[in-house]
Amino acid sequence: MSEATPLSHGKVRPGLIVTWTILFIGGLIMVSPIAFMFSTSLKTADQIYDLRLIPAAPTLANYISVLADGRFLRWFFNSTLIAVLVTLSNCFFDSLVGYTLAKFEFRGRYFIFLAILSTLMIPTEMLVIPWYLMSSQLGWLDSYWGIMFPGMMTAFGTFLMKQFFETVPNDFIEAARVDGLNEFQIWWKVALPLVTPALSALAIFTFLGNWTAFFWPLIVTTSKELYTLPVGLSSFAVEQSIQWEMIMTGAAIATLPTLLVFLVLQRYIVRGVMLAGLKG
Repeated sequence: MSEATPLSHGKVRPGLIVTWTILFIGGLIMVSPIAFMFSTSLKTADQIYDLRLIPAAPTLANYISVLADGRFLRWFFNSTLIAVLVTLSNCFFDSLVGYTLAKFEFRGRYFIFLAILSTLMIPTEMLVIPWYLMSSQLGWLDSYWGIMFPGMMTAFGTFLMKQFFETVPNDFIEAARVDGLNEFQIWWKVALPLVTPALSALAIFTFLGNWTAFFWPLIVTTSKELYTLPVGLSSFAVEQSIQWEMIMTGAAIATLPTLLVFLVLQRYIVRGVMLAGLKG
């Protein structure tokens, strides 16, 4: 006879009820600030201190006013451009270096890999001064390149891709060589399609990390035309002072892309993280 499942005979284990209750409460706590932010963005100034989640008279006037400010569209464009370019760079270089470290035997391979991993132990705050001095000497201050260059390749991405490329059977690679493909073609046409979950997870995490980046873009930029959305939103909040409905509207606009990325690609995030844990 098969064992009874938790839901057999119409009964639910008390432990599951407690677990579901805790998860529900935890989810409610995490979602409530976001819901309050979107709710406030739909309110007028005289409704700000009305704590009802659904406004009595919801309006899109705040969004129209914020988007009418050309700076916001510029900041949005800057964040999108930087996040996309850095993500593409990470996917290309991290996967290429990870493949090289995983599938090629050469002297000093492990030393190079350890040197790359060692950078993960250095706090970002300690790297800001060298980055700034380097940007200043090369004329990269207050430029797109100055914002992007520290994240064009990451140790985490290299480690993640190396772990996945090690699971690609060497027989596939040898067969590709016999068929006349060069090493770049083997990486692009044979190995890379087999590690799509890891590449997807790396792309998502890199995009979200650069979309929300604040510290380095704040330091390296001085002109408001080059502000990213988080930096511009901070400046906007100072200007608006106590106009909380406008501040919440700006925050909502900045948050929407991250929510959409997560909702659309969440299965890739979960799968990539799960497989990364197994391969690591």
